[in-house]
Amino acid sequence: MGLYDRYLAARIRRSSAAAPRTIALVITERDLLEHDAYRRLESFLGWAFDGGAERVMVYVSVLDEAAVPTLRRTLADLDAPRPLAVRGPDDEERADAPVQVSIGLGGKAEFANAVRSVTEAVESGELRSEDIDESHIESALVFPTAPDLVIKTGAERLSDFMIWQSVYSELYFTDVNWRDFRKRDYLRAVRDYQDRQRRFGR
Repeated sequence: MGLYDRYLAARIRRSSAAAPRTIALVITERDLLEHDAYRRLESFLGWAFDGGAERVMVYVSVLDEAAVPTLRRTLADLDAPRPLAVRGPDDEERADAPVQVSIGLGGKAEFANAVRSVTEAVESGELRSEDIDESHIESALVFPTAPDLVIKTGAERLSDFMIWQSVYSELYFTDVNWRDFRKRDYLRAVRDYQDRQRRFGR
């Protein structure tokens, strides 16, 4: 680690502000075609957990549905520092692991499935419509945990990812593409997060 990286890490450690406990990373299938892309992802997970993160969610935006099976097999073989769960767009079970990887599961589709699940509970008599609140929707989501920090590489635009959960998240956009993403870029994101005053919609 270079001198500047050590400087950033020291500022994060000495800050009175909390570091993010739940981090989401948004990348694309094209990013994973770059040289050393998977090794970089393994390094990213290491940086996050070494820095005190408790959960990391990785969303891989996919344009070509045919790429999903290959991506899923490769991502499942990641050398992750914590247990890992990988979801494809057709999976129905909840991903429950410290490292959660979603391949092409859009936030709109996830939200629609959650609403459908709550509707079915009402139709079966398990739930009264007048009792429905936010907690019922959240409990039906694939990723029920809201990230503290969402990191998007390469451009200032979000993919269709966690549209419910990330409403109060801090969003960090970097012009650095995934192939060039370094530890210092990750540390800059965490330091930027510490410098913000979170309002949670207030």
